[in-house]
Amino acid sequence: MTSQELRKKFLEFFEQKGHTIIPSASLIPENDPTVLFTTAGMHPLVPFLLGEKHPGGNKVTSCQKCIRTGDIDEVGDATHLTFFEMLGNWSFGDYFKDQAIDMSFEFLTSSQWLGLDKNLLAVSVFAGDGDAPFDTEAFEKWKSLGISEKRIAKLPKKNNWWGPAGETGPCGPDTEMFYWTGDPNEIPESFNDDHPLWVEIWNDVFMQYNKTKEGTYIPLAQKNVDTGMGLERVVSILNKTDIYSIDTFKPIIETIEKLSGKKYGEYTKEFRIIADHIKAGVFMIADGVIPSNAGAGYVLRRLLRRQIRLSRSITMKNDYAQFVSLIDNCYGDIYPNIRKNKPLIIAELDNEFTKFIKTLEIGLRVINDLFKKSDDIEMFSLNDDTLFNLYQTYGFPVELSLEEINRERGRRGSPFMDESLKEQYLKRFFNKMSEHQELSRTSSAGVFKGGLADHSEISTKYHTATHLLLAALREILGPEVYQKGSNINAERMRFDFNYAQKLTPEQIQSVENLVNKNIAENLEVKMQTMPKEEALKSVKVSFDESKYGDVVKVYTIGDFSSELCGGPHVEFTGQIGSFRIIKEEAVSSGIRRIRAIITP
Repeated sequence: MTSQELRKKFLEFFEQKGHTIIPSASLIPENDPTVLFTTAGMHPLVPFLLGEKHPGGNKVTSCQKCIRTGDIDEVGDATHLTFFEMLGNWSFGDYFKDQAIDMSFEFLTSSQWLGLDKNLLAVSVFAGDGDAPFDTEAFEKWKSLGISEKRIAKLPKKNNWWGPAGETGPCGPDTEMFYWTGDPNEIPESFNDDHPLWVEIWNDVFMQYNKTKEGTYIPLAQKNVDTGMGLERVVSILNKTDIYSIDTFKPIIETIEKLSGKKYGEYTKEFRIIADHIKAGVFMIADGVIPSNAGAGYVLRRLLRRQIRLSRSITMKNDYAQFVSLIDNCYGDIYPNIRKNKPLIIAELDNEFTKFIKTLEIGLRVINDLFKKSDDIEMFSLNDDTLFNLYQTYGFPVELSLEEINRERGRRGSPFMDESLKEQYLKRFFNKMSEHQELSRTSSAGVFKGGLADHSEISTKYHTATHLLLAALREILGPEVYQKGSNINAERMRFDFNYAQKLTPEQIQSVENLVNKNIAENLEVKMQTMPKEEALKSVKVSFDESKYGDVVKVYTIGDFSSELCGGPHVEFTGQIGSFRIIKEEAVSSGIRRIRAIITP
């Protein structure tokens, strides 16, 4: 079964069960400053899990693009990916455990769908603790479907509980489904979730509690179902192969072989990381991320530069255009942003390659000069800040510094570094990084974790202010101005838009005045649900229209602003407060950024 076939089957199955198929959201979360990327299918649906009405109704299904960087160092094994697709189905207060488990079991085992042998399935359920009881309902349901008690593991919160993503919020027990990937004749009678041949393929989360600030778990009035099935993992299981050998990776791996003259089997880890990072980079740029030294742009730069280093290590020729075409052929019909932005994607990839090659050349010159000045190759960088300065000043990776030191040791007849000496170098480097509050492995961990969107009162005010700001920019600068990105937290808003020139002080003041004028008029903010085709006759968007379903929400603010949006918003603009632009700057060629605050 191909990826396209599984994606199609999954969505068709749930559509037949009364679910509305909704398109994938962007990899860049809307109005959620707590995360850099969309990390799961539920991420864009948080408002509806919290009680807001979804235009598609109470039951929806999707295939969501996701980026996860928390275990980036594991990429290169047989299962971990940076970019992946998550299949999911959701109930917003409609069905619950019984029907959710029924549908999961049917899709997995019915010959009409995946046709997996139920005798090769095992499941886990929540064992219960002081906060919430044993999930008897899920346990008994699986038994009624013919799953042996010995194949139903009762596991604690760390295994079978989802959320809350922050300190408080919706959460609840889950039930996970596993498939035996070994010899069917050697399947154990009992299920052990630590056994490597039992592979998790699906997770049904039952959001039935709200965790309070006091740490108590209160039953939710609206009980939800949130499920997730990793598309690539399931395709690999159905085809009895590893993730990097499925249809969405095979052409990329074959192209790496052609461009490098090396064999996948000889450089397996390098090939996998290169393929993963190029694909992730293509999807990030397609959704508006540009390589930079902060935030999502920093993660993209980190991925691409790691890919470039590994590509050089296997002498792979640089040909991003070929890779982008392969990825477009595979995904372009499903995710139109790739096809639409193909020239931009290639240009950004090539530009980052050129920049990094220059960085490497400068760094190598600097480090070679240091070698010439140092008589003691053993200690020259342990006695000063060389490794950190090379990284901080030139972006020269610490791994390459160590490689060069080892190469110099060989030239001087010294033995190569043992692991303890490498650890001394790395410890000094990361200590220095920590002192300067850089994005080291430790400090970046929190940035890469998932989290619920911030729906506080102040963030809601900022969200409505972005609509006023866009309308003001279009009136002052011209109707060709569109939003290119935004980021909101409780302290400020950041808003990106297309414009070729730096704004004059007069233009900035005019925009600010116009926003405040519409706030002072206390305009009503209205929401209408309507077919997307009807909405697009009056509302223009600068992003991919396919990210919205067939039914959309349109928010209008008096006669001043009208936009497609998921919310949340204030009821009247007078609730926002005073709006002030504190900075206007360039982000990249043709893209400007405004930073603004609101005060009571």
